[in-house]
Formats: sequence, structure tokens, C-alpha cells
Amino acid sequence: MTVPAARIVFEADDRAAVAAAIAESLATGALTLGPHTERFETAFAAAHRAQHAVAVATGTAALEIALRVVGVANRDVVVPANTFYATAAAVVHAGARPVFADVDASTFALTAASVEAVLTPSTKAVVLVHIGGLITPEVDAIRALCDRRGIALVEDAAHAHGCSLNDRMAGTFGLAGAFSFYPTKVTTSAEGGMILTDSAQVRDEARIYRDQGKGAFTSNHHVRDGASWRLSELNAAAGAVHVQHLAEFVRHRRTVAARYTEALAGIDALTPLTEPAGCVSNFYKYIVLLPEGADRVRFKGEVADRFDVRLSGEVYDLPLHKQPVLVKYANGALPVAEDVCARHVCLPVHSDMRDDEVDQVLTAVSTVSREMFG
Repeated sequence: MTVPAARIVFEADDRAAVAAAIAESLATGALTLGPHTERFETAFAAAHRAQHAVAVATGTAALEIALRVVGVANRDVVVPANTFYATAAAVVHAGARPVFADVDASTFALTAASVEAVLTPSTKAVVLVHIGGLITPEVDAIRALCDRRGIALVEDAAHAHGCSLNDRMAGTFGLAGAFSFYPTKVTTSAEGGMILTDSAQVRDEARIYRDQGKGAFTSNHHVRDGASWRLSELNAAAGAVHVQHLAEFVRHRRTVAARYTEALAGIDALTPLTEPAGCVSNFYKYIVLLPEGADRVRFKGEVADRFDVRLSGEVYDLPLHKQPVLVKYANGALPVAEDVCARHVCLPVHSDMRDDEVDQVLTAVSTVSREMFG
């Protein structure tokens, strides 16, 4: 039996509900910025206890729009080195310069100290990324630093659906939070993104930006440098159905993660990333550090070839300041990010993962670890 790296969960009842909603949209001709988009926005905001939500075409668009609302053009924006390309791409596309900062090995996230180390007189925003669904306890210190310096804090919460720290939800710590609904995410709309904010002004600006910068849906007067960032009603219909399972999916993934954590406690060579006190992660990724100098390619290959377990993609294997298209923005070595990017793996976690699949993964990684690392 193959344990895949990821599995998308739409049960029969959900498929039927999505199909009915899509049929309704096709029958009425309301295919964009209609009732399904509004339902999706309302449900996602409620799930995160946020005042406002704006659905857009992608998670990358969500982040770019948030940065455009902040007004980052021709300014510096701090991002962690170990995040997905889209985090930096959104900065660049918004007309700003990404400034890469190092991270904490225990959270894979920025710290107040690592942010302060790279601030410049031109810094306009900091993008805090909740890698793998973990919210760093440094978030309050980072927010306080930003507030003192007059800098906007924006959350890249692409991984963090349903996550919280001290009962505060992802996407509500900064001015705005950007979420992704790429198919592998904990909840999905096939493609799509969402901006959460408690600011009515940010909400209104985001709505303008997503619709070609028009001042009103029926207007041909363009007041912002927007783009075609609308989410289709078909995608929104899927998202509105799927988000209803968010709490259930998070609970299940946490059960899987608890089994991993208990079993890995007896394997010295494998060091899982643990939740800080007060953090409730969705375990979008279950991150494990291999020993220094470990051959990750061999480890993953052995687990796949011998035990039919596909490990999830890294977060991430190559830091941004070493990406060919972004190297021109590099500002020196970032040793922690470089280290953790080079030697971690992610165990598969599915929202419907079975006990026998968890057993198979644990047998695979424990056996290969014992053989490779002693």
C-alpha cells in the first residue's frame, strides 16, 4: 500500500454539494463575485474570528494585494529566507524589495531579533510566515517591534488554516493575513486565496484591487493598479463546502501528529519540530530534522523504495537568497535558514489518514533512520 505525500479529501456528500452549487451558478450565469464567494468569505472569516474576508484568485494574489494596500512600492519588505518563492514574488510584484531574514530553528519562523537585524530606514512591512501551520510565540514581540517602528505586519498564513496561538487565530495578528487554497492545503477551493483583516479600510481596498482596480463592480473607473484577481464562483462553491470541515480536519491531523511525536521520542536521530506552549497547529506539515550532514535524498529514497511511503515536500529545500531568480536580493549568509532547509523532511499527514498508514510511515522512518544514523 502506498502512503502518498498528500491526499485531498472530498467525501461523496461534499462532492454532491459542490456539484449542486456549481450547477446553480451555471444556470444563473453568476460566475464571479456572487453569492458563493460571499458565503466562502463569511465562513472563513468566522472560522478565524476575523471581522472581514476577501476572496481572491490565489494565495500569492492575497499577499500581493495586502502589500499593495500597505503601500510597499519602492520600499523594503522583510521576509524569512525559508519560505516559498511566492512570498518573495508577491513583494517584488508589489514593487518592493525583499530583504531576507534568518529564522529560529525551533519554529522555522522569524524572530524579533532576526527582523531587527535587517531593518532599514526604507522598511515598510514585515511578512511573518507560519511555516507548516506553526505560529511562533515571537509573534507578539515582532508585532511590538513593527508598531514601534511604524512598520506593517502582514501574515503569510498559506499553511495556517485553523491554527492559533493562545486562542488567537492565524491571520489576525497583523494588519492582514493571506491564505492559500491550493489543492494540498488543509481546506481547498482547487485554486484561490483569502485576505483576512479586522480593518474595514483594508477590506475595501482589497476588493478594489482584486477587480482590476475598479472603484465599483459596475464602474469602468480604475482607481488602483489592480489586476484580474477575482475568485470564480465555481472555486468559491468548492471552498465554501470544504471550509465547513476545517475544525474536523485540524483535529484529525493533530491526532496523527500526536502519534508521530510519541513514536519519534524514542528515535534520537530524528528531531520533530514541536508546538510551542499555547500553539494549536493544523500540522499542514509534520517537520522532522535529520542529523547534521545527513543524506536527505537517500533517506527519502529508502523510505519510498522500500516502504512505499512518499514524504511530503520540504518547507523549503532551498532558501530564497539562494534561489536563482532572487539571488540579486541576497544580503549575506543566513546560517540557521540554510541549515534547516538542508536537513529536514516532512512526514505525510492527511485529513483522513488511517492508523495503518501512520504505522507504515513510522516503520519506514524508524527503520531507515536506525540503519543510516545508528
